[in-house]
Amino acid sequence: QLQLVESGGGLVQPGGSLRLSCAVSGFSVDYYAIGWFRQAPGKEREGVSCTTNNNSGYSTNYADSVKGRFTVIRDNAKNMVYLQMNSLKPEDTADYYCAASYGFLCVRIEPDSTWNFWGQGTHVTVSS
Repeated sequence: QLQLVESGGGLVQPGGSLRLSCAVSGFSVDYYAIGWFRQAPGKEREGVSCTTNNNSGYSTNYADSVKGRFTVIRDNAKNMVYLQMNSLKPEDTADYYCAASYGFLCVRIEPDSTWNFWGQGTHVTVSS
């Protein structure tokens, strides 16, 4: 059964850090692009990052809003993908989702039909 499960959300103060996990089962992350997305209350879902194996190595793209603060970490042996979030801001408050797309080269980070599988999400609140 193909499944993605996010965890690691919670409450953190502005400037703090949090690491989200995306546990993948039923397929190898090595052959799939893994995207992170988020949806804030009252807003549309937006792309955060996309990591993929483009045959010359792994590459990761980030949304401008998180560049320099968020880092994707892959652990292929454990079939896990992590989103390390540093210097968190109140505007990072959202439900965070990971998604998988077979063979996608991360030419864009849009929450569209590109993504074959989605997790259920984990909530992050950045507040003092």
